[in-house]
Amino acid sequence: MSHTHIKFCGLTRAEDVRLAVELGVDYLGLVFAAGSPRQLSLSQACELRALVPEEIAVVALVMDDSAASIESIIQQVKPDLLQFHGHEQDSDCAGFGVPFFKAIAMGGDRQEHGPTAAAYPSAYGLLLDGHAQGEQGGSGQRFDWTRVPAGLGKPFLVAGGLCPDNVASAIHTARPWGVDVSSGIESSPGVKDADRMRHFVEETRRADSRRNRGQD
Repeated sequence: MSHTHIKFCGLTRAEDVRLAVELGVDYLGLVFAAGSPRQLSLSQACELRALVPEEIAVVALVMDDSAASIESIIQQVKPDLLQFHGHEQDSDCAGFGVPFFKAIAMGGDRQEHGPTAAAYPSAYGLLLDGHAQGEQGGSGQRFDWTRVPAGLGKPFLVAGGLCPDNVASAIHTARPWGVDVSSGIESSPGVKDADRMRHFVEETRRADSRRNRGQD
């Protein structure tokens, strides 16, 4: 049976975390990348972390953060996974002893992303995002879903520009292990919209149902 994993990223408010838990998403992303409008302090993140039951995984998003900062996040927030969005090498990501996603920039002028994805053999999964190399995620930029590299050899999530209106199309086209959404379920950066959150989950599950019935 097909089950597309859902990751809500960039949560900043307790009410949004509670609703995400109620909706049964698989992953919740907390952002620590400097300069992001969704960046959390450690104390804020700990408060949100306490609202998440163990069956839902918490992901800490970092971008070229110092090793000391990441160690503090691990010790205080206790994320289930890390997510790296910067120029980190595979050995850097794996050195913290926590499973990790590595974001692969699918936007910009680059035509071939396979070698970049292959450079992270230690990754638990890959996040194929619509931003260009060196940019942060969460910008709402989507990429051509037909350009997903073949033979990735591990779980991958599609991110960038997803919203309730197009997530089913993304699932149909890219056949991802998971989908990651941030700005597509927001009313403003970091402020999630309850109706959009519900609609996104409904459309994802509807797409899964179609695949399981052989209609996709």
